[in-house]
Amino acid sequence: MRTRIKICGFTQAEDAISAAALGVDAIGLVFYSPSPRNISITQARGIIRKLPAFVSIVALFVNETEKQIRTILDQIPIDILQFHGDEPPEQCRAYNKPYIKAVQMRPNLNLVDYAAAYDDASAILVDAYHPDAKGGTGHQFNWDLLPENSDFPLILAGGLGPENASTAVKIAKPYALDVSSGVEIEKGIKDAGKMKQFIEQVYQGDKSKLR
Repeated sequence: MRTRIKICGFTQAEDAISAAALGVDAIGLVFYSPSPRNISITQARGIIRKLPAFVSIVALFVNETEKQIRTILDQIPIDILQFHGDEPPEQCRAYNKPYIKAVQMRPNLNLVDYAAAYDDASAILVDAYHPDAKGGTGHQFNWDLLPENSDFPLILAGGLGPENASTAVKIAKPYALDVSSGVEIEKGIKDAGKMKQFIEQVYQGDKSKLR
């Protein structure tokens, strides 16, 4: 099975169009005001209406109110929700949408037990721990902390880029990779060349798994 690819933190339609043309599976839109990649509903509409079919739209929230999430869902066609905060399972399930639950990896975290609490999640996204940020930091965690054989789809994030995407696929064997800062010129502005290199390296990692 090939490794899926999500690129997160788009703020410009032209960057999302480039990613789609390169073959990305999903794009992430950040609705979290402290983030430098946060976008408005108007910006999100402008990005989404330019995208072709078969590219999933993922909306990222961090401890957001139900009212605000429903406001966004009422106005924007979102395919998948991504909860990047301390949301309990019942909150993630409240919207009748597929969802991804993100968690920051720490040595004392039992990822199998954590995933069991979110047993209806479409995937568990594992990111690097940072005390002051909820993703997009460019930091990598120790992949040896990941369980060897998980029975849930695992999305690997944190410190990924063209230079280590192939290695990540070979070592962690995730369902998908999620990259943001590793393919940027600056926060929220993507580099088409880096996106192309990243996707090519994921493909190379997949080929090496078959040898």
